[in-house]
Amino acid sequence: MTEPAAPEPVNLADAAVEVLRAGVLTTVQDLGRPGWAHLGVPRSGALDPAALRLANRLVGNPESAAGLEITLTGCDLRPTRATTVAVVGAEADVRVGQRPGDVGRPLAVPAGAVLRIGPARRGVRCWLAVAGGIAVAPVLGSRATDTLAGIGPAPLRDGDLLPLGTPVGPPAPIDLTVPVAPPAELRLAVRLGPRHDWFTPAALDRLLGTAYQVSPLSNRVGARLTGAPLPRAVAGELPSEGLVLGAVQVPADGQPLIFLADHPTTGGYPVIAVLDDVTPLAQARPGTTVRFHGPQR
Repeated sequence: MTEPAAPEPVNLADAAVEVLRAGVLTTVQDLGRPGWAHLGVPRSGALDPAALRLANRLVGNPESAAGLEITLTGCDLRPTRATTVAVVGAEADVRVGQRPGDVGRPLAVPAGAVLRIGPARRGVRCWLAVAGGIAVAPVLGSRATDTLAGIGPAPLRDGDLLPLGTPVGPPAPIDLTVPVAPPAELRLAVRLGPRHDWFTPAALDRLLGTAYQVSPLSNRVGARLTGAPLPRAVAGELPSEGLVLGAVQVPADGQPLIFLADHPTTGGYPVIAVLDDVTPLAQARPGTTVRFHGPQR
C-alpha cells in the first residue's frame, strides 16, 4: 500500500490557511479515490459529496477541489491571502473577523482575518471550500483523508498550514442557498444483502419493522446503531469478503453497523442489507432515529 506523502513545508508568505483551532475532527476531503478497492483502499472522500460540490461551486472551484470537512465543534482558520470561502452543511455560526457570515453563500475573507466556524447547532458536519482549493499533495489521485487506512493528509491539528491553489473562477453570483435541516428521524432505503439468508425471518422483520438509534460510537468509518438485535440463523464463522459503501453488517452483538466513506474493503461479519444512499447519515447525531424500508421478501 502506498505510504502517505509527507506534507511539504508551507511558508506563511505563500498562499495558505493557518489552522488556529482544529476542533474535534477536521479533515481534508474531496470526492475520494474510487477504483482502488482491489488494493484494499476504499473511496473515502466527503461524507456528503453534494455538499462539498455546492461549496466549491459557490467559490468558483471545480466541484472536485479539496476542501475541509468539519465535525461538530467547528474550527478557526486564518488565510494568508485575501480569499473567498463558502460553508455549507450543519447549522452553525460563522464569523469573518468581527462580522457575522452566512452558511451557504460566498464570503470574502481578507488576508489575516480569522474565519470562525462555530459548533454545529443542528446536524454534525460542515464542508468548507476555499477559492483555489486545499492544495495538499494527492495520494492515489485524491487529497482525501482516510481515517481508517491512514492515507492522505492527517486530521488537522492546531498550528497546521494548508497550501492553497490558484483560483480558477469567480465566486458564484448568488445571495443565499436554502438550508435543509436534518430530520429527527431518518428513513433509509435498503436492498437485501448477500448474506441475508444467514439471519432468521424474525431478524429481517426487525430490520424493516423497528426503529434504531445512532450510537455515539459512530464515525467516518461507520454509523453504529442500537436497538433490537438481529438473530442469526447460521452459526459459525464467515470468511472475509468484500464490503461496499452502505453495507449493513451485523457483528456478534446483533446490532447493525452501516459502513460509510472510510469503510474497510473486506469484513468477516455477514451483511444483511445494503443502503441505496448513506448521505443522510452525514448529519445524524447520536440518538437520531433510523428506520429501514425496502422490498418485501
